[in-house]
This record gives sequence, structure tokens and C-alpha cells, in this order.
Amino acid sequence: MPSAKGPHFIGTYWGAVSPAFCAEIMEFADAYLFAGPIFNDYSSVGYSLLLKREKAIIVQPERVVNENGPAIACVTMKDFLRALAKRLKRNTTVYDNYCRIYVLEGHPLKCEPNEPLRVNVLYQHIQKMLSSDSDVIAETRDSWFNCQKLKLPEGCGNGIHCSEFVLVYTYFGECLAENIIFLINNGGYTIEVEIHDRPYNVIKNWNYTGLVDAINNGEGKCWTAKVRYAEKLIEAIDTAMGAKSDCLCFIEVIVHKDDTSKELLEWGLQSLCCK
Repeated sequence: MPSAKGPHFIGTYWGAVSPAFCAEIMEFADAYLFAGPIFNDYSSVGYSLLLKREKAIIVQPERVVNENGPAIACVTMKDFLRALAKRLKRNTTVYDNYCRIYVLEGHPLKCEPNEPLRVNVLYQHIQKMLSSDSDVIAETRDSWFNCQKLKLPEGCGNGIHCSEFVLVYTYFGECLAENIIFLINNGGYTIEVEIHDRPYNVIKNWNYTGLVDAINNGEGKCWTAKVRYAEKLIEAIDTAMGAKSDCLCFIEVIVHKDDTSKELLEWGLQSLCCK
């Protein structure tokens, strides 16, 4: 689901805007095991999930719900999953079926020298940065949609986490060093534009790298960069992972206001249709 994924990820399941091959595998499964799901209008795209409730077992932090039977309280998720793991045998049927029907998507066009940077090119470079020591945190805007398509290496932390507006502040509060923040600056709230386009979605554009420098004020290990082109992005990533690897690195990426993922376009249209 949109809020979490692991190394064996085959796609984000969220109803009407699920990627091809993922929805088919999910909806035709014999049973579903959900660990800590959040079924709201956002994660289900207007409650458009085509699932049969009688097939679902939902594991919450202290409760297990069998949609075709009783609910069991006072059972922790950790204890339930550990006990379940001892009873299960490895079964690759679903993944094998996915491999049979999956067709590799095309790659985005390469940016020409001094051509304005595109978001799909940015994520190609982010993909190359990931390793078994990585952990990816995405804010619940178009970054959320784009991060669904990242392939996580084995052992790549907890995968995707989501927050609302507070991602940068969360980083500053939690992280002392050795982190890279990409702030994708498209000059407004594109996700809101796709759902309900109004003048208030056009916001005052701050000097975000200047803001970070002001907060740091030369008293900590912090490095910032502002990039508009692919070649400058590559230089910034190389610096962040090399000479500045012991710093909190903040890279502001300037992109066009209409540069958005096809998933967000589909999600916005579906949300409008459900109202």
C-alpha cells in the first residue's frame, strides 16, 4: 500500500490508480494479509479497492481481524507475525505469476545539456544512490507517488514513510548528520492543483537553501545546493555522497510547475470523480 513497501515490492496497490500488473495480482489472490493498513480515502483513492472482504486478515498493533470470522483482541502484531512465520511454508506462486505478466516500462528521456531538469530524471539518479544501508522517506505529495516506483535493495531500511508538510522539520529534529534531503521546488502545491485548482495553490517561493543556511548559521555540519540541470544534479549528488558525506546535505531541485507523475494525474482525476 502507499505508506510502506519492502524489497520484494511489485507495485503500489491503491485501487483505481494501481500500476499495471500489481492490481491484477492483488485482486485475484486467494487471501490478503494486511499488516497495519490504513484504509482511508487517500490511501484507497476514494475507496476504489476491488477486494473481497471475506478474503482479508487485518493485523493491527494489538488486534487481529478476520473479515470472515471473529476479531481477536489483545494480540500484538509482533507476536502474531512471529507465530504465523513459524507455520508458513515459502510459496512463490504470486510472485511467479507477477514475473510472467510483467512488462518492463520504458525509461525517461535523457536531459540535454542545460535543459531544465525533469522529476523523472531526478528519480533515476535517486535510484542509483540506494543501497542496503539506505532508508527512503517521502513526503505525501508527488514525491510519494514517484517513490512508489523505486526498487529497494535487500535490507533497505523501512522503505517509504509518509508525513504531511513536516518532512524537512522531521529531518532536522531527528538527524544530526549523514543525510541527504531533496526538496523538489515546483513553485506550488501541484497535488492540490490536480485535485482542485485554485489561486491559493500558488504560493510565495522562498529561498529554501538560504533558510537552511540561516538555521545552521555555521554552527553545524550542513551543506546546501540549488540545482536546475541534470549535470548540476549529478555534481551535487557526488558531493553529498563524497566530500560532504559527514554533513546534513540539502539539495533544492528546481522543476517546472506542471512536472508531475502520471500516477498523480490519475489519482487527482479519480478523486474528482469520487466527489
